Amino acid sequence: MQVVVLCSGGMDSVTALHWARRHHEIAAVLSFDYGAKHNHREIPFAAEHARALGVPHQVIAFDFVNRFFASSLLRSGGEIPDGHYEAATMKQTVVPFRNGILLAITTGFAESRGAEGLVIAAHGGDHAIYPDCREDFMRAMGEAMRQGTYTGMVLLRPFIGLNKAQIAAEGARLGVDYARTWSCYKGGEIHCGRCGTCVERREAFLVAGLPDPTVYAATDPLPPKPPKI
Repeated sequence: MQVVVLCSGGMDSVTALHWARRHHEIAAVLSFDYGAKHNHREIPFAAEHARALGVPHQVIAFDFVNRFFASSLLRSGGEIPDGHYEAATMKQTVVPFRNGILLAITTGFAESRGAEGLVIAAHGGDHAIYPDCREDFMRAMGEAMRQGTYTGMVLLRPFIGLNKAQIAAEGARLGVDYARTWSCYKGGEIHCGRCGTCVERREAFLVAGLPDPTVYAATDPLPPKPPKI
């Protein structure tokens, strides 16, 4: 199947890109610059992996999300909180309906390129915080994409049943260089080591039993997972 891969340059989406290269024909790799604090740090890694795999990479930039949406993840928002990635405070980093917007744009892009499917790296570990990563949402969005295109666009979500550690293990099997990926939402010179995405990254390598190639500003003990409410 000819597919378009959504790739931010983070661990999950870079792994999804390498997975797609193994299983499908990649028409293009698509990244979005929507005003997140870390877009400038992660997108170059998406471009680097696409180039290494010999597939075209495109960046779509738009400013309405940063201007009008409420989220600490955006340059217009507040500070990125530290702590466990499932903590209630991490809801501050949710960009409302982000995946719905990105999938809608990518669907139009993919159909224009003659692609039959999209690959997105939404995974099981995202479910606690991000409603637009959950399987119910993805199933509904996939049906809308199929119904709304002449090609019957297929939404592929190979990691929807996996957690971050399992994705890291899959990436190791695929030969992904995780030193050439970015996670930290703060978007500094190096990973902070304390924000939710850094905590998730550190935990993933630890649980998967893989060496972590990341340079962190801090390597404090990982915070405990919050209790389910």
